[in-house]
Amino acid sequence: MNRFQLFRILRRHIRLSERRSMVFEQNRVAKFVMYLLAAFMYVYMLMISVMLAVVANDSETLTSYEFIFALMPFLLVLDFFFRFIGQQTPSQLVKPYMLLPMPKYACVESFVLSSMVSLNNLQWMLITVPYAIMTMLFSEGLLVSLCFLITFQLIVIINSQWYMLVRTLLSVSMLWWLLPAAVYALLFMPWYLADIDNFFDIFSYVGRCFADYNPLAYTILFAVIAAFFFINRKMQYHFTYIESGNVEKTKMKNVTELYALDRFGELGEYLKLEVKSIMRNKNMRRSFIVSTCLITGLSMLISFTDFYEYNSFSHDFWIVYTFVLYGATTLIKIMSAEGNYMDGLMSHKENIFYLLKAKYYFHGTMLLLPFLLMTPVAFVGRCSFLMLFSMMIFTVGPIYCMLMQMAVYNKQTIPLNTKFISKGNMETNYFQIVAEMIALFMPVILISLLRVALNEVTAYLLLLVTGLAFIALYNLWIRNIYKRFMKRRYINMEAFRYTK
Repeated sequence: MNRFQLFRILRRHIRLSERRSMVFEQNRVAKFVMYLLAAFMYVYMLMISVMLAVVANDSETLTSYEFIFALMPFLLVLDFFFRFIGQQTPSQLVKPYMLLPMPKYACVESFVLSSMVSLNNLQWMLITVPYAIMTMLFSEGLLVSLCFLITFQLIVIINSQWYMLVRTLLSVSMLWWLLPAAVYALLFMPWYLADIDNFFDIFSYVGRCFADYNPLAYTILFAVIAAFFFINRKMQYHFTYIESGNVEKTKMKNVTELYALDRFGELGEYLKLEVKSIMRNKNMRRSFIVSTCLITGLSMLISFTDFYEYNSFSHDFWIVYTFVLYGATTLIKIMSAEGNYMDGLMSHKENIFYLLKAKYYFHGTMLLLPFLLMTPVAFVGRCSFLMLFSMMIFTVGPIYCMLMQMAVYNKQTIPLNTKFISKGNMETNYFQIVAEMIALFMPVILISLLRVALNEVTAYLLLLVTGLAFIALYNLWIRNIYKRFMKRRYINMEAFRYTK
């Protein structure tokens, strides 16, 4: 069997594994919503393409080729960060094939090559193809248009491989965020050392080199693709081998007993479980640290800069985001971590009920951190204390009530420590994404409507009263979640076992 045949077989295995998954048929409504949102995104991409083409045709100093390359750094940065939403690293799929009699890197190579021709890369053609038709095809010919499309697509492939490298390193340590920070700082250096015109001149010159079929430019392009391919091949195999072989050494740590929680009885034990899960499990600890750092950084930006004050919507959105972030990253996956030991939790009556209450108490208490971090924003007059307090209470109330409904529908186990070889990483719960979108945008839309219908103070008071009502009735709706979960317990437990 040659490598091309192996590549075809592995691609077929990926498609079959997706279709055979127990979650393939679930969340049809959520999938429909996601497809609808994707359709809107594609329409916006087409609109952006038309807008860029109109501006390029009106430009008197830059050709259409030079114009798009002058904007290339901004497009690549956006592409890099949007890939965190939909693109996974291929290493999770390698484990089942590592013991088979095949060349050492053959399996990893196949998955790296698959990532180069993924939909995430091809969707950029929604921008480049209309742009090329409107600016190049009739004025400069078919050959120039095809050359532009191929060149742009090769650059997007490089960006996808760069993302894969960074995403793999971030799975090891969050300190690797310094790498993309340094690279993008160097990329935009001509802008803040000179001016924006100098920045555009440099990258438009790069576009001119490709337009003139400069062999050196294309040699560098293919050399960079080859370099990223071999680096990613080595990195993916290395980390997969280490994790599957359990090479990492275990260090003895002091055991934190958390005696202060003993006064809460059985509920206190589940509060201990929640705290110790974050302290001892790498993936949960990483999510918690990332959320805390984002909240801290965002609160500092809001306090000391004007980046969010373009309109009232962005003003409200970023303040709401600081409160919703903990729930959107951790509470949205409620019960997924517990899926690793769900059989043990089901051994005693009402274990799940106390677990849900403990999670509600813990995540509600954690909102004191963003509230304290955002108090400087109120002190400098950028928002009121009433807004901060009402948003915190509203988040603990209806927002957390909605997010905790996912306890009934989450059927996918998330790994506690493994990152590269766990099959649970490869599934997508579309319902979670829809719930996150509602949690982020519903409060902002509600505030805007109430502000128009009434006034700002009354809007925040209504949010506060609504939040307090949900908090007062938390026992009722948590009990309701518990009862619905118990009705589906055998379905969920089977799915948890499947996705371990």
